[in-house]
Amino acid sequence: MTDATTTSTGDTSSDAGPARQIRSVLVANRGEIARRVFRTCRSLGIATVAVYADADAEAAHVREADAAVRLPGNAPADTYLRADLLVAAALAAGADAVHPGYGFLSENADFARAVTAAGLVWIGPPPDAVEAMGSKTRAKELMAEAGVPLFAALDPGRVTAADLPLLVKAAAGGGGRGMRVVREMAALDGELTAARAEAAAAFGDGEVFVEPYAEGARHIEVQVLADAHGTVWVLGERDCSLQRRHQKVIEETPAPGIGDGLRRDLHEAAARATRTIGYTGAGTVEFLVSRDGRPYFLEMNTRLQVEHPVTECVTGLDLVAAQIRVAEGAALDPSPPPSRGHAVEARLYAEDPGRDWQPQPGALHRFELPDVDTEFAVLPERTAGLRLDAGVVGGEAIGVHYDPMLAKVIAWAPTRAEAVRRLAHALERARLHGPVTNRDLLVRALRHPDFGAARLDTGFLGRHLPALTGAAGPETPDRGRFAALAAALADTARRTSAAGPVPVRLGGWRNVPSQPQVKRFRGEPDGREYEIGYRLGRAGLDATGGEGGGDYAGVRLVSAAPHRVVLDIDGVRRTFEVAAYADTSPVRVFVDSPFVSSAFSVLPRFAPPQEQTPQGSLLAPMPGTVIRIGEFSPGDRVEKGRPLLWLEAMKMEHVITAPTTGTLTELTAEVGRQVDVGAVLAVVKEDTTP
Repeated sequence: MTDATTTSTGDTSSDAGPARQIRSVLVANRGEIARRVFRTCRSLGIATVAVYADADAEAAHVREADAAVRLPGNAPADTYLRADLLVAAALAAGADAVHPGYGFLSENADFARAVTAAGLVWIGPPPDAVEAMGSKTRAKELMAEAGVPLFAALDPGRVTAADLPLLVKAAAGGGGRGMRVVREMAALDGELTAARAEAAAAFGDGEVFVEPYAEGARHIEVQVLADAHGTVWVLGERDCSLQRRHQKVIEETPAPGIGDGLRRDLHEAAARATRTIGYTGAGTVEFLVSRDGRPYFLEMNTRLQVEHPVTECVTGLDLVAAQIRVAEGAALDPSPPPSRGHAVEARLYAEDPGRDWQPQPGALHRFELPDVDTEFAVLPERTAGLRLDAGVVGGEAIGVHYDPMLAKVIAWAPTRAEAVRRLAHALERARLHGPVTNRDLLVRALRHPDFGAARLDTGFLGRHLPALTGAAGPETPDRGRFAALAAALADTARRTSAAGPVPVRLGGWRNVPSQPQVKRFRGEPDGREYEIGYRLGRAGLDATGGEGGGDYAGVRLVSAAPHRVVLDIDGVRRTFEVAAYADTSPVRVFVDSPFVSSAFSVLPRFAPPQEQTPQGSLLAPMPGTVIRIGEFSPGDRVEKGRPLLWLEAMKMEHVITAPTTGTLTELTAEVGRQVDVGAVLAVVKEDTTP
């Protein structure tokens, strides 16, 4: 098998014309993938129909579609998971085809059958193929019969310490839901229970299975594309080893550091799996590759993958267009074109990696990446090598109901090193004003020496997390203090300039108070406080950082305006763009430059008294829904770190643990209750007995 390469047209079909022609497509999804499919439809002259939950009424994918149909409600179970409503929406809007995107019902065979039963074209594999791969236990049976290498399932009642570590995994669904790693036998029963509960809540199916967990393995998947005429293309492989909570964060193609023999084995196994189930359309066959280089089948995703853009960037193919043409009955060429160069993708999430990946809903004031293609380009020669597939735009709100992914940023270059450098540089220069994101972690991961050397495995992020999220130190200097100074100077310029953003240069600053100006900021997300005291006079800038502020002895002010400050720092001129959003409480300030990007909350000059909450309170770290409560009642003794309850927010489950050892005195949380950030969920009175 060969990989695919760039072509000038991205066409995938032979001379055989389509058996039918699609004129209007409903995308049974939301956000980024809906926008992605719409872009291709526009290029093919196909009308588009969006569906939307109430929370998405003003979302970008709704505004961009030719027509949109409301799905009343917010919860996925009431909206994007309602097959009957989706089919009815397609018929009402006059669509003649349905594209499922990824997630939600994209791998639901009953939905595929409902679409075709309604006389609509299903832009996906045959329902029987979806069903065959829909249960991971059944899929493994089929792959074993086809000779595809895989792990043998283990009987949970018979495993011993010699079998550790183990992986408990949901039989249905994906996205890391219902997965648990077990390293101690005492934890097995609890993790089985937790995995069943999460799987049942996420997929409506609580079946789980147990298999060996390959410590230090790589996650490598193979992209396939097949038509109804017997042709199967293998479009190369992707390394997806950088993951958090079993969900992918950084993906690339081709997979670095694997030999020709392993690559051939992976491609042949993927083609065999595809033919075994009579697959058509785009799909992905996923493998774990052990430390000794042996591949093991994980699952087949019978849909388009989130990370498909990297394959498009090295092949020049439009995989959504290919899906549509295959659904229309067109035939692929006998063999795929070969690939060119290297592509890397990073998933940008509204989450805080330093706080257990907590999702961060809120207003997204600004979202821009310089020199990036925001419309659609898969051919590297047409772009600067950067592509953005975003689900949101500046001015939107990031809600709590859905996945926290904001966008995917993709870089292409002739070599891996160039592509990685280009992607890190693009992320670093992004203008992200709003919720805390994983941007800094992505940049640090891409520039980590182990990543550069392709020393990759699924434990990479967990192993390096302290270094990737840590505060400033000898290797990560605190540049935020210069951003805080720029924020203070911009605020003064804003207050003293009635004519707007006219630069105020040294010697021309008017109405200078005799006493130092003092401004206080709290950095986000590290919580570091900066107290900036400064004077501006004939002698120049006289600034002190106070506690945590640092030394400004080598800093000279060049110019200051409400939105732009230029500082000379130890002989090097630096420009800072400053944006303040006064409609938030507290006021938030974002400072961007090639030197540093920082976010601050403006603190009052004198801190107000803190609101009192009972000592030992467990506060909701984010808005969410209580989905489970441990077997505890007020009056019970609990140990520090013991899980007490679980919150679900933005498609992720978060455990809330006892903050101290003591007595549970209050339990206000209730299963199914929605809570706001900071809500008291329970109170544990510390045990002070010696």
